[in-house]
Amino acid sequence: MKSDSVMKWLLEEKQPSIRYLTLTQLLGKTDKDPDARSAKESITQRGWAANILSQQHPGGWWKSEKSLYRPKYTSTNWMILILSDIGVTKEDHRISNACELLIRRFAKKDGGFHGDLARISEMCITGNTARALVKFGYVDHPRVKSAFQWLVKDQKENGGWRCGWRRGILDGWEAMSAFAAYPREKWTRSIKRAVERGAEFYLDREMHKEGKRYGPWYRFHYPVHYYYDLLVGLDFMTALGFGNDRRLKSALSVLNEKRRADGRWNLDAVHPDLEGPIAKLYARKPPTPFYLEPVGQPSKMITFLALRVLKRLGD
Repeated sequence: MKSDSVMKWLLEEKQPSIRYLTLTQLLGKTDKDPDARSAKESITQRGWAANILSQQHPGGWWKSEKSLYRPKYTSTNWMILILSDIGVTKEDHRISNACELLIRRFAKKDGGFHGDLARISEMCITGNTARALVKFGYVDHPRVKSAFQWLVKDQKENGGWRCGWRRGILDGWEAMSAFAAYPREKWTRSIKRAVERGAEFYLDREMHKEGKRYGPWYRFHYPVHYYYDLLVGLDFMTALGFGNDRRLKSALSVLNEKRRADGRWNLDAVHPDLEGPIAKLYARKPPTPFYLEPVGQPSKMITFLALRVLKRLGD
């Protein structure tokens, strides 16, 4: 009965993005199914995607034409990442306009992606951009292919990744998430090896053991932006096929403990910078938050993501 209630909640028609994702990724419907097709057609008509697209400039950008990255977290880069999660594709001309603008401005000569003014690529932006473009339908774009090659080359000696530093750390998750979105038939031997090394990096640390306990990793958040938490990690690890490894036990315990009595999960944070030096920086100059759902309340996005992880595990 609890499961039926949660599914009924996720399938509500007022939020077609979650309805479509639930039908196709949790219930196994194809796009040919009448309910799935209807939900997909409604995504840009009402709900989250429709609201975001209504704020887009005809030139393809949000907030600022000068910068596609700032202001955080309401400009083009961030809107594209969210839209890639909620069921829209480049078939919508507004999406293709935004993506082609981003590719022109973010693509670098070394093969990856970075912000407008940068000369060399950066891992977080390369991973996020590559993942989003794959989801939008740009899987065969030359810049997408080169981005995955760049991510392989950028892997650190310990198997992880990091933004601008020598050794990989758990927060450098974007490459693994990009590989999870990339169709297996597109994988090269080097990608397969990079994924195996990356998975061992996370499993060896049981998804959270790195230095002293860091609170934000245990707070489930959305939009993801470039922040890590245990749900983010479980999502890409189970998508990549490592769900049966016993070293996920601790992370899965957190996932189950955070489930409410009614079978749902709360949104713990919009972005989890509540500790450490970044929190001090944001205290002086706070970013503009962007959120789809209220913090501290049952979240359709977090619940969908959590149930997707459990479905991959056969639960």
